[in-house]
Amino acid sequence: MTNILLLSDTHGYIDDAILKYVKQADEVWHAGDIGDVKVCHAINKLKPLRAVYGNIDDAKTRTEFPENNRFMCEDVAVWITHIGGYPPKYNSRVINEIRQNPPKLFICGHSHILKVMPDNNLNLLHMNPGAVGKHGFHKTRTMLRFTINGSKIDNLEVIEFNKR
Repeated sequence: MTNILLLSDTHGYIDDAILKYVKQADEVWHAGDIGDVKVCHAINKLKPLRAVYGNIDDAKTRTEFPENNRFMCEDVAVWITHIGGYPPKYNSRVINEIRQNPPKLFICGHSHILKVMPDNNLNLLHMNPGAVGKHGFHKTRTMLRFTINGSKIDNLEVIEFNKR
């Protein structure tokens, strides 16, 4: 079983409240708009990190992280990208590949809106953890945590922080 902490849109912000949850995870996944690589370095000092860059990220961040990160976590095929859209309205950049080769878990950020929803047509689960940073229009900072156990995605929990 792998305990995952999923976050996005930090926009350069990291604090002890976030790091408390990082310490409880086996892996941390960041769905882009990192804002400052110091965020990733703080996380990576504590736990393994998988991340993608977002539209606000600079050249340094883009050299450290890819635009798309496809990998296996136990028996779950995962695809993380920053701008991906939602079922069934995927972004034009990903729509052909997601239809031809859908992952079991599709993760994106960008919207600052927390959403977890199935795509029954493609037999996948879509997750967007919202935004945990303090920059943007969102009122509440959010992250997700869940477990992957073999081919099961379980124990999904929304983590909310006080208003930004």
